[in-house]
Amino acid sequence: MTLLEDTPAHVVSALGPLVSAEATAEAPGTAMEAGDLEQAVWVRLLERLDGNGPPPDAARWVKTAVRAEARRARRTAARELPYGDESSAEPDPACGPERAALRAERRRTLRAAVARTPGKCPRLLTAMLSPEDPTYREIAGALGISQGSLGPMRSRCLGCLRRMLAAEVAAPERGGKER
Repeated sequence: MTLLEDTPAHVVSALGPLVSAEATAEAPGTAMEAGDLEQAVWVRLLERLDGNGPPPDAARWVKTAVRAEARRARRTAARELPYGDESSAEPDPACGPERAALRAERRRTLRAAVARTPGKCPRLLTAMLSPEDPTYREIAGALGISQGSLGPMRSRCLGCLRRMLAAEVAAPERGGKER
């Protein structure tokens, strides 16, 4: 879809149905309602019109923008925590500094193990752990492999990582005692 006029009103009327359809399709997988997702895309588009004019391939731009906003919403929802009941005097042990330190240590251990995996596994696993939440198509393009071989390669790499991490963790003795 190419836009013949650069006026924001023309762009809104030309892209309205596409933005609405894409937002409605992506909304169930996010923490946003379709209308909120659509509004975020319109803000992004109007910011672009202010400086650069309409995108050359508007349909592709809309799809990319909707998916990017949906990923942003998923990341935000995963990180946001509701306020607790402020009347309780005891702090929640699940949110304490000890838990945060343990989570950070687990992430460091995982990243170190990922770096020690063989072949293309470090690049693949790092891409899959990326906070940008890339699609299989984006990961395959970055690694220079076909999208169809990504699943089997992912399975092999995760199996290798699982074996490496299992070897690092001490197995408990009989009766539940640790060595």
